[in-house]
Amino acid sequence: MPPSNESQAFAQRLRLALESSGIRLSPSFVANEFNLRYWGRSITPHTARNWLMGNSMPTQDKLRVLADWLQVSPDELRFGSRQDIGSASPGETNEPINLADREMLLRYLALPQSDRKTIRDVVQALSLAASVKKDN
Repeated sequence: MPPSNESQAFAQRLRLALESSGIRLSPSFVANEFNLRYWGRSITPHTARNWLMGNSMPTQDKLRVLADWLQVSPDELRFGSRQDIGSASPGETNEPINLADREMLLRYLALPQSDRKTIRDVVQALSLAASVKKDN
């Protein structure tokens, strides 16, 4: 039976989450690391390979362990982000936010309002400069 579009999309999100976390896309490595975090029946490298290749999808309990490990929401890993479903607004990108971006956003949100405004101004200026460059 050929893999479904749903399992292929899941595999793509899983590979992206692994890469964003700096984790090798090795079925053996994924299986070993997963088994360290999962208290149920362990998985084999063959199972991890099937997840990575889009041949199968994990059960909900395994999906939660994967999401916790990769620091993404289970729904985002399973179904994709809302941004993937809809079209992006002008100036937005369809590129998912990786772990480094999430950490940067958390640090930004911890700043005082005055510093956050400065950062917004800098980002706006960089965005404007990039659009001018693109138009030339």
